[in-house]
Amino acid sequence: MILDTNALSAFVDGDAGLGDVLRRQPRLAIPVIVLGEFRCGIALSKHRSSYEAWLETHLGGFDILPVTNETAVAYASLRVALRRSGHPIPANDAWIAALALQHRLPVLSRDEHFDVVPDLDRQGW
Repeated sequence: MILDTNALSAFVDGDAGLGDVLRRQPRLAIPVIVLGEFRCGIALSKHRSSYEAWLETHLGGFDILPVTNETAVAYASLRVALRRSGHPIPANDAWIAALALQHRLPVLSRDEHFDVVPDLDRQGW
């Protein structure tokens, strides 16, 4: 399962319902895009030191998914298809979706715009 930025933030902040969902997953992954967004949020947070400490302690428990040429091909195809269908999604979420499709993993997110991505399994909590 791939976490989007909101799911990662909720997990770090101790969302009990989210923790229950994640404990049942055989694989947890964070796209490098999500990690960048999260680190940006940390840099702007008044709780910077505690979030940095959490990352240092827990990041090793996640697969970090890099963007590859294969991801870029899937991203471009997805962005074009969604734009032509009249259902574009934010660029970073298109990267997350491309990685989810590439790795055949569901996305854990409350963002319903992922639902317009063909063949993508979005799970909420």
